Amino acid sequence: VVENEIQARIDNIFSNLERLEILSSKEPPNKRQNAKLRVDQLKYDVQHLQTALRNFQQRRFLREQQEQQRQELLARTFTANDSATTIPIDETLQYNESLQSAHRGMDELIGSGTNILQGLRDQRVTLKGTHKKILDVANMLGLSNTVMRLIEKRAFQDKFLMLGGMAVTCVIMFLVVQYLT
Repeated sequence: VVENEIQARIDNIFSNLERLEILSSKEPPNKRQNAKLRVDQLKYDVQHLQTALRNFQQRRFLREQQEQQRQELLARTFTANDSATTIPIDETLQYNESLQSAHRGMDELIGSGTNILQGLRDQRVTLKGTHKKILDVANMLGLSNTVMRLIEKRAFQDKFLMLGGMAVTCVIMFLVVQYLT
């Protein structure tokens, strides 16, 4: 009864706050913001009270439910088991077997990952050795850094010559087509 009365008063306060909000919008502009702030603060406080009331009701409901369950448990009469007592172990065995198969699958997956990682390490060692042998061969051929730079510079110059030649050829072809047609 008290909770219902409190809820009715909170609802009444909410309706009054809505009216106050409408009235605060009719205040002069210099007082309007302050009035809205106060109305918002009151709304926040009332919502806080409403939440506290709900929490109280929920705790009371849980206490009543626990008391009812306690009474039911105390009022229950227990009888001896009948002669056909079975234990549902099949579901548990299936669950255990599926867990073990998942465990085996994860072990196989980890083992496969380990083998792949070891293979990558071996390939890295092989590639390092190959790289070292290539460098040794390059040094044995007598290709020094200056020769390599000259070759790179010549390739760079050749690229510009090729592009220039292509441009000149295109201009000549354009001029030939332009004057012959």
